Amino acid sequence: MATGFFWDERCFWHGGGNYAMTLPVGGLVQPLAGGLPENPETKRRLLNLIRVTGLDAHLVMRGGAPASAEDLARVHPESYLADFRALSGAGGGELGLRTPFGQGGYEIAALSAGLAREAVFAVLRGEMDNAYALSRPPGHHCLPEFPNGFCLLANIAIAVEAAFAEGMVERVAILDWDVHHGNGSEAIFYDRPDVLTISMHQERNYPLDTGDAEDRGAGLGDGANMNIPLPPGTGHTGYLAAFDRLVLPALDSFRPDIVVVACGFDAAAIDPLSRMLATAQTFQDLTARTRAAAETLCDGKLVLVHEGGYSEVYVPFCGHATLEALSDAPVVAEDPLASTFATRQPGPRHDAMVNSLISDLEDFFFRT
Repeated sequence: MATGFFWDERCFWHGGGNYAMTLPVGGLVQPLAGGLPENPETKRRLLNLIRVTGLDAHLVMRGGAPASAEDLARVHPESYLADFRALSGAGGGELGLRTPFGQGGYEIAALSAGLAREAVFAVLRGEMDNAYALSRPPGHHCLPEFPNGFCLLANIAIAVEAAFAEGMVERVAILDWDVHHGNGSEAIFYDRPDVLTISMHQERNYPLDTGDAEDRGAGLGDGANMNIPLPPGTGHTGYLAAFDRLVLPALDSFRPDIVVVACGFDAAAIDPLSRMLATAQTFQDLTARTRAAAETLCDGKLVLVHEGGYSEVYVPFCGHATLEALSDAPVVAEDPLASTFATRQPGPRHDAMVNSLISDLEDFFFRT
């Protein structure tokens, strides 16, 4: 029994062009060498780091088959999948918003979803204590018929629906600590009482029009969606306070059979797409807290699926710290920016503002 790490070299070959950060190239917008912030280097460098430190020797390194057409069709309508396949075979293009892909993009996206599925199934079968899927392209923004925010298929939703279809689970909690709102997961399960979706995100970052705390689910799913919009500069202590006071009580009340985390590292202090001041220690502590909750609630069944994170230098250290907490391996990659970020955390006035917001959310979620 150990921690699984699911990856595939082909996921690093997914590519999108004709963007400069999040702006389409053209007019006065010049091309960038890297194009989109979502590029293979953050993920490849994480893999390289765990190999260089020797952490990989303490993980079960595995691949996985692509998600099947049946798996995909539980979440995405055939009309979307057919368009995706056709454009992928014709050389690539773009079907939604900020989701370009090249030749073979459909097959790579299905492989990314397949890694998440294999990780979930391995943990549910008892083959591993917990697992991490280095999925790419990411998935938590993808709606059933509309890819957006670099996400082409809803990786976690596909894995979760496959587990339901096999009768392996009755209740699933999806916890999203990517800095952007998990609008795809929310939309897919919004009316479902058997899936709790929780998103901790920077308020009004992306998407601009989703992620409100008032969006609690609909119909039978009313109350099974929790949005925790946090202000810019929330920082390490603010993240842990929100987790302890909001996320943990929700998980404890829901009693899931497995916890699946949309694990983005874009709340980190030097990420180009956020302003949240989280550190590698933040992600390590969030992982340790989630793992402890899963051990109490569902025999430790926990899967983390890679989402965002756009600092090529810092994502590997955030990911390594996360895997240290997930695996208990006696291997440490010292954070080279720890002392720098420690001196740049929010001050008392900002902490007081964050705590006041969390208190308001406690009242809203648990006392009304």
